[in-house]
Amino acid sequence: MTSPAKFKKDKEIIAEYDTQVKEIRAQLTEQMKCLDQQCELRVQLLQDLQDFFRKKAEIEMDYSRNLEKLAERFLAKTRSTKDQQFKKDQNVLSPVNCWNLLLNQVKRESRDHTTLSDIYLNNIIPRFVQVSEDSGRLFKKSKEVGQQLQDDLMKVLNELYSVMKTYHMYNADSISAQSKLKEAEKQEEKQIGKSVKQEDRQAPRSPDSTSNVRIEEKHVRRSSVKKIEKMKEKQAKYTENKLKAIKARNEYLLAEATNASVFKYYIHDLSDLIDQCCDLGYHASLNRALRTFLSAELNLEQSKHEGLDAIENAVENLDATSDKQRLMEMYNNVFCPPMKFEFQPHMGDMASQLCAQQPVQSELVQRCQQLQSRLSTLKIENEEVKKTMEATLQTIQDIVTVEDFDVSDCFQYSNSMESVKSTVSETFMSKPSIAKRRANQQETEQFYFTVRLSGRQ
Repeated sequence: MTSPAKFKKDKEIIAEYDTQVKEIRAQLTEQMKCLDQQCELRVQLLQDLQDFFRKKAEIEMDYSRNLEKLAERFLAKTRSTKDQQFKKDQNVLSPVNCWNLLLNQVKRESRDHTTLSDIYLNNIIPRFVQVSEDSGRLFKKSKEVGQQLQDDLMKVLNELYSVMKTYHMYNADSISAQSKLKEAEKQEEKQIGKSVKQEDRQAPRSPDSTSNVRIEEKHVRRSSVKKIEKMKEKQAKYTENKLKAIKARNEYLLAEATNASVFKYYIHDLSDLIDQCCDLGYHASLNRALRTFLSAELNLEQSKHEGLDAIENAVENLDATSDKQRLMEMYNNVFCPPMKFEFQPHMGDMASQLCAQQPVQSELVQRCQQLQSRLSTLKIENEEVKKTMEATLQTIQDIVTVEDFDVSDCFQYSNSMESVKSTVSETFMSKPSIAKRRANQQETEQFYFTVRLSGRQ
């Protein structure tokens, strides 16, 4: 046989309900604390951003001033009156053009960094201040809304508790009335059974005893009528209590729609509270502030690239041949060939041509042959010297035109800064590499000029 079902007592049900409500109340308290902490972290983040950009603005301004001083230091030399025309003429040469563009780039970067500092101070930082103020104000309003939502939720839970208590009370009354009714019905059945047995046992009576019996029957009837009336009252009481219990149970079951309210609060209300109240406009405003920073930095980079493009174009136009031509054109009177040395007749001598008559003819022929022989020898020697000079010159050209200017590897940062340091140490600027290259270059140059001087002898 199966054991009878165990029913929870009122105290157990109330205790479970109280425990569940306490857990919900604790959750609601923690939710407000969590939102408070989130607001504090947000305010701290915005304050850190303000301090960061304020310090960065100071650094940018100091950097701008230092660039300005650097540019002015060298531009002042070009403005000096001494050798002004010479310096003006030198400006057309490609190296000097690169130098001027480099100084102009420094001045341009100085102005750009001043502008960047101004944007930080007067544009980006006020945006963060505004976001911080808006965030704090909206959070206070959001906290009021959240508190109201929690109060409404607790009101619903309290109503559920009240309905549950009413249901328990009426259901207990109904069970009690039902027990009393059943007990009365059992007593009535027992009483009827006893009466029937007594009638069966009674013998024939005399006239006097008959009248006594009739009196007793009347008394029994009155008693039965009273019992019937009491039974009806108990039945009516039971019916009434049963109806109240049913109504209370229905109210309790309907009140279980509280679950829908709890679900709505946790799934929808909390999400809406954060999205539409606490975070209202925060991410959008922060996005705009940081995009202002990106716009400033990207425009700074674009401005720098424009100046660097001009310098790069000037570097690509570095040309020794063109500079040599410009230099000779600028100082034509210095580099132009002098006038020919004309034959100047002496004391009325009118002859201006070679005289090949005897006895100087044989001497001239011998002189011509000697010159031809010497020219042939010099031609062969010059060809050898030329080949040696060209090979040596090519070696020098290879040394000075080696493409060792790419330093992109130095900017490949990794998690370990050691790799960056090792990369920098292995570049062109390492001391052993420079010393070896310089020694090879100077040795080659010395050989080149020695060959060149020997070829002129």
